[in-house]
Amino acid sequence: MELIIKNLEKKYANGVHALNNVSLTISTGMFGLLGPNGAGKSSLMRTLATLQDVDSGSVTLGEIDVLNDKEAVRKVLGYLPQEFGVYPRTSAIDLLDYLALLKGFENASDRKQIVEQLLLKVNLWEHRKKAVASYSGGMKQRFGIAQCLIGSPRLVIVDEPTAGLDPGERNRFYNILSEIGENTIVILSTHIVQDVRELCTQMAVMDNGKVLFSGNTDEALAQIKGKVWEKKVSKLELPNYQKDYKVISNKLVGGQPLIHVFSESQLDNGFTKAEENLEDVFFAKLNELV
Repeated sequence: MELIIKNLEKKYANGVHALNNVSLTISTGMFGLLGPNGAGKSSLMRTLATLQDVDSGSVTLGEIDVLNDKEAVRKVLGYLPQEFGVYPRTSAIDLLDYLALLKGFENASDRKQIVEQLLLKVNLWEHRKKAVASYSGGMKQRFGIAQCLIGSPRLVIVDEPTAGLDPGERNRFYNILSEIGENTIVILSTHIVQDVRELCTQMAVMDNGKVLFSGNTDEALAQIKGKVWEKKVSKLELPNYQKDYKVISNKLVGGQPLIHVFSESQLDNGFTKAEENLEDVFFAKLNELV
């Protein structure tokens, strides 16, 4: 099955061009959608999740017209938004049972089996009687994954899922998403490059409502292979290097800026060749260097 997005346009009343001719083809597996805050990622996710309309364009999920048959989409959709609200005093097992009922599972015995399987899957069975509002950030995200898997969805959308998670919780979350992506289209919207590097073979980079790149991670890295150079410079020198070179990014290492520079020819002046990574691709695309 494929999710095919063609020429999506969305302008908000305040003049923001949130989606600017967005076209993507997404197949079964993990798909990473990278971009800074305000890139248009959440606007695209809300559109796919049937939470907002667009001005023009089309989206199909298999045979389903996503923009015009929202009820059909919701039957096969799992959605974990950036902010996942819960009832303050409701236990995980009761809340999941209620959400399964809303999803159309009216038989109590069926719901019980579904809820138990999902809580075991996300490793929350031991905490099933605790109020979800009392969970840690990582536990809430795992509960969020459980609720979006009700009904074995064909499309799962997760929007900025690992922001604020500690490394242990992030790894547990990665493992769950990887397992889901074996048989389902999973779109991971994030500004954290590591999330995409760890999980996804297919990716896109967005900024200012536009798709700057779409393809697999190997293709993305091939575009800058052998063209990334690095050097430690002083903080006072940094502005001059930014003026004279195509600086992809800079970060402090031991209190001193380490710059990555894009150049198709060899650089001297103390530069050494860097091992390219997805973070370089991300910033190179955002800065229109490639």
